[in-house]
Amino acid sequence: MDTDDLEPQREKPKPMDLHVLSIEALGNYIEELEAEIARAREAIAAKRTAHDGAESVFKS
Repeated sequence: MDTDDLEPQREKPKPMDLHVLSIEALGNYIEELEAEIARAREAIAAKRTAHDGAESVFKS
């Protein structure tokens, strides 16, 4: 069974209209996106750690 099948399916958010944002707002938007990327990478790392730990138990 693929664990991705267990994840809730969500629609992709529509891209933000960047033309209406100021330079400062665009910088803030980039910071928000980078923070979200870091959060996603941490979640991936945690899931990999849990997966690897479970795999090592069953390989013994």
